Order: sequence, then structure tokens, then C-alpha cells
Amino acid sequence: MAGERFDIAVIGAGIAGASVASELAGGEGGKAGRIVLLERESQPGYHTTGRSAALFSTTYGPPVIRALSRASARFFDAPPEGFAAHALLGPRGVMMIARADQSAQLAALMDELGEGRAWLLDAIETRRLAPLLREGYAAGAVFEPEARDIDVNALHHGYLRRLRGAGGVVKNDCALYGLSREGEAWRLETGEGAIHADVVVNAAGAWADEVAAMAGIPAIGLVPKRRTALTVKAPEGMEPSAWPMVVDIEEEFYLKPEAGRLLLSPADETPSPPCDAQPEELDIAICIDRIERAFALQIRHIESRWAGLRSFVADKCPVAGFETGAPGFFWLAGQGGYGIQSAPALAKVAAALLAGREIPAEIADEGVLPAALSPARLEGRG
Repeated sequence: MAGERFDIAVIGAGIAGASVASELAGGEGGKAGRIVLLERESQPGYHTTGRSAALFSTTYGPPVIRALSRASARFFDAPPEGFAAHALLGPRGVMMIARADQSAQLAALMDELGEGRAWLLDAIETRRLAPLLREGYAAGAVFEPEARDIDVNALHHGYLRRLRGAGGVVKNDCALYGLSREGEAWRLETGEGAIHADVVVNAAGAWADEVAAMAGIPAIGLVPKRRTALTVKAPEGMEPSAWPMVVDIEEEFYLKPEAGRLLLSPADETPSPPCDAQPEELDIAICIDRIERAFALQIRHIESRWAGLRSFVADKCPVAGFETGAPGFFWLAGQGGYGIQSAPALAKVAAALLAGREIPAEIADEGVLPAALSPARLEGRG
């Protein structure tokens, strides 16, 4: 059997692949053998991971995501010794704002969240916390004061450093061209030649269904969706660093202070093939129009613009589990726009499932169950 031999090959070195590879190689469960992390680009995190709005919120997303995010808080607050040179989280807060005609959605969100994790604000309180809002635009908001900024670069590179420190191998510029069973192992055809592994973890993001197709495995129905973002200067004389992130209750836009600038998005979700996503002029124009209607802001110059792909399955919940009928093929995909904030807990869940262990009690206690993540839950599968 020619080619390098590993116990586990993880495909994709974004936050999903890097975190699970790190957990397998050096996490609480101990070493899982020789681990290799494969990345098609010249650097890990080139696509979605490097283009995230980077907010940690336990009130954002479907229930499974909220549970994973709550279970991730301990890691963010107290990462392993030496994981990062500084704190992974910083103060921010997030407000879900509503116009008068959106009041029903605001009340429904507050009822769902309950008292304790979020506050209901009136129009005056909303504008006091977000002074850039146009007077009279927002009738109120749900405010989560404990939402925080994530240092995505520190998180991602902390995982990669821990992986390498535990003996794991990271291969950049290593595209995957073929995936097939060879005896009791998987054969991966890469730009560096053949690699053999007992287990393959498909953490290829928007390309996860394409990776599965190479192995003759049915798709999970992953739909990559493009999201556009841009940065502009804050208005003259205004210091935005202490402002919370502001999100429309129907997610038609958001504004987030970012390194002295304003990060803006129309919160678009345009289906796209897997690709190196680029912003489109129409989406930029929609973003500017929505932002200028809500905020006392005239955008004359855009400092930077980009787009990224957020990949979803039908129920918008992650997929983590072995493929039925394909020994050693493990899915870790479909994190949508929540992959960064849920990565610590999801990586621990995936590592436990890969090792045949129960998932950690502190994660199960938040309501995270393997069946809710399994690819078998998806219609027409398993």
C-alpha cells in the first residue's frame, strides 16, 4: 500500500476541521493516533472561517446551535494553557432591533429567550445604546449584553498550534482529487500523492457534498449561501468601539463595530455553488440602502468588501456523525453561520463520537444529543 499512512484524515482546515483535529490529537480524550489535516488552499481558513462576523451569542440560531454555543462558553472563557496569548472573547453585546411593524417578531423572540439572558428595550433605550440609529426608526430591541466578540484568528491558530504540538500533521496546498475504499482503509488521492487513513472526517465546508460524491456517498443536501460584508469609516466625531452589534429582527441587515470601523452586511443568503465567493454590486447596493434607511450614515466610500459562504442543510443544524454503510466516513458539516461560536463544543462532540465515547456530560446537559446531529436524521437518509 504505497503512500503515507494515518489513523484519521481530516479534510478541510477551516475552524471545523482544525478544531476536531486538535481535539483528536491533543484534547481531553487523549491521542487518537496519527492525525493529518488536509487543506486545498495555501493557508487554513481562507474561505468561510476567515470571513466571519465573529460574534459569540447564546441567543442566536436554532436550539441545537444555542445549546452548542452555551456549551462552548467554558472553552472560550478558559482555553487550555498556552492556547492563545490573550483572551479569545471581548465585550460587545448585540441588539435585535425592530421597527413598529416588526413588534410581533420582537415579542416572540423575547418570549422564546425568556428573562435572564436578554433584556427588552424601548425606543429610547435602544437609541441610547445605538446612537447611530435614525430617530424613530426602531420601536425597541432585544438586547443580549453578554454577547461578545471572538478573536477568530487566535481561536483558529490556537487549534492549529495545539494540533501540531501533539504531533498532528497539517498539509496546505493539498487538494483532494479522489476518495475510495482500499481494503479496510480509505485512499485519498491528493496533490501530494496518495494518503491512507482508517477514518476520514469530511469537514470540507461548502465542498462537503462534493467530497462525499468522490466516495460514492449520498449528499446531505448542503446548500452554500453567499453573505456579503463591507467596512466603512465611522462618522466624524463618533467613537463606535463601545457600541453593541445591531441586527434587524428579520435579519435584513447588521452593523457591527470592528477595529474602529463599521462592519456592515445586508445579511444576504444567496444560494451559490462552492467557490471562492466574491461580493456582487447588487448586494453591495442593497446593503447600503438598508443601512442608510436605519442609521444616520451616508456611505460615500467603502474601505473593503468581501463575501463568504455559509453552508446549511434543510433544518439549518450541523451534521456530525458516521455515514451509515460507509465504514470510517464521518460528516462534520452544515454549521451555517454559527461555526465559529459553536466550534469548541461541536469539536468535542465529534471527537467523542469518532472515538466511540459518550459525549461530555457538560455538553449533553445543555441538551446536545447525537441524534440531533446525525446525518441519519435528514430526510431520505439512513
